[in-house]
Amino acid sequence: MKTLLSAILMVVLSVGFHAQNRLESAKKTAAENKELILLNFSGSDWCIPCIKLHKNIIETEDFKKLESDKVIVYINADFPRNKKNQLSADLKKENASLADAYNKKGLFPYTLLLNSEGKILKSWEGLPSENALAFSKEIREIREKQK
Repeated sequence: MKTLLSAILMVVLSVGFHAQNRLESAKKTAAENKELILLNFSGSDWCIPCIKLHKNIIETEDFKKLESDKVIVYINADFPRNKKNQLSADLKKENASLADAYNKKGLFPYTLLLNSEGKILKSWEGLPSENALAFSKEIREIREKQK
């Protein structure tokens, strides 16, 4: 009986730890490099504002420079609906765990700027009104205030 309970406890704990793998990794990297974490909830194949956010902001050079300049660690928690775009079971669980922690209302797109401890510094509900340059500049300014 003791062995069975130990095995169940290990499975539960390993699932809990694995579910936060990307976030925990991002927190560690952000802490080491004094970066922020940008967490984006999207529906990449069904949410028109999400698709626009990725095309007009996230896929731009201004945004990519935030990552290369070590300003942010980017996490995309995607919830695709089309069968051909489905994620692995582990990634689905991890995204669901992130949504439970940070997106209880189920908003799409929903973007959060977090510090290295996971505390929310800023949030954007829906498609940000800023262009990629202004969006990136705002993130840089928030990071400077955090130093």
